[in-house]
Amino acid sequence: MRDEAIGEWLDRLASAAPAPGGGAAAALNAATGAALVSMVCNLTIGKPKYKEHELTMTDVLSKSEELRREALRLAEEDAKAFTEVMGAYGMPKNTDEQKDTRRESIQRALVGAAEVPLRIAAVSADVIALAGRIMDGANANVLSDVAVAADSARAGLRSASINVEINLSSMKDANRRDSIAAELERHLDALMNADAIVATVAERIKG
Repeated sequence: MRDEAIGEWLDRLASAAPAPGGGAAAALNAATGAALVSMVCNLTIGKPKYKEHELTMTDVLSKSEELRREALRLAEEDAKAFTEVMGAYGMPKNTDEQKDTRRESIQRALVGAAEVPLRIAAVSADVIALAGRIMDGANANVLSDVAVAADSARAGLRSASINVEINLSSMKDANRRDSIAAELERHLDALMNADAIVATVAERIKG
């Protein structure tokens, strides 16, 4: 995905192929949010008017670039994880032994398929936090992009959570299921932060 034209990737997303799918799309939303955070930093750093925010912007720029790379990597991982789930469901089930092997393979694949969007959710929450850090010191000309960054990451977080939940619904290991669900819940706290950032930016734009 990292080396693919966006139009080509969207063509693949729109096709009848099962992957890439919603998880990869969630990761792309997170990556978009991170890229917008980077853009705001780049358009603020070096401007005398915002000199007091230089260190924050420089630090956030480094972190947002790292998160963007991570989100794109997770988009590719999500496609692989979903393919593994489909492969496990397609295993033979003619004998009791085959049924047991298939069942175990499905459960292993479901854990992987839940953990990847869980990491996408974490990245999305981190992007939202970065947007919050730069809101007060951002170049006023691109303040709206801080809100778009937060909202893009919010979409990534909410979309990723749905992909986690659908895999949890078929997971038999209660301890692992509850652990993943609890971690997801912690990331979902960032949804309110994103809403607050968007609302604050909107108010500031109105004056």
